[in-house]
Amino acid sequence: MQFNFMNHYQLSQSELSDEKILPVIPPKEPKLFLFETYFAGCMDMYSDADTVADYLDDHEDWFCRCAQPMKVEPLGDNGYSLTVSNFGSFGYEVEPKIAVVLNPPVDRVYTMHTIPLPNYESVGYEVNYQAVMELKEVFQEVLVGSSSVSQPITSCLPPKITQVTWKLNLAVKVVFPKFINKLPSSLIQGTGDRLLGQIVRQISPRLTYKVQQDFHNRLSLPLPPKSGRKLEKVNKSEFSAA
Repeated sequence: MQFNFMNHYQLSQSELSDEKILPVIPPKEPKLFLFETYFAGCMDMYSDADTVADYLDDHEDWFCRCAQPMKVEPLGDNGYSLTVSNFGSFGYEVEPKIAVVLNPPVDRVYTMHTIPLPNYESVGYEVNYQAVMELKEVFQEVLVGSSSVSQPITSCLPPKITQVTWKLNLAVKVVFPKFINKLPSSLIQGTGDRLLGQIVRQISPRLTYKVQQDFHNRLSLPLPPKSGRKLEKVNKSEFSAA
């Protein structure tokens, strides 16, 4: 009797222990959002392409100055660190800091892209910036015909002037805090994409104007009108075909 009782007791204890063992559920990884935008733009420079190229190649002289009010510091060869500004939504703000490099041109084509920022670890976000810029000479009559330059100033211009065209892709990966993730994903995605577009629309035209102004003042040339600089949002397929 005692032997049977002990077996029954041990079995009961085993069953009881099994009931207390719960499956281990791994913690959920935070959701990663990808926001992305594409733009194409251009600006007129009232000089030949070689003169414009010489100016752009000397970016150590003008980039930091023209990029203000962003905080910009030189970084190695052809590189710069940039602190963009405070941006945010839904009570969550970040001050993106990135590093970019402006590569030497190949056949009057420049490329610019992000590089790792030394001794810096971003908190919750990762920025990827890619841009291509090209110089094209056109006869001034072409711009006069398109109304981007007025007749009275044509006498000050060389026979050929330069159009600088570019396209850019800005992508940002963000891991939001828990209180943001409680919102619908579609709302977060749509708001983030729009905010990214607003950042480009705020920074790019300001930089374009300052570069134009710096270049033309240096050569004592008239500043192109507002129609001589453009920026428009494009979709991914248009960006790839541009």
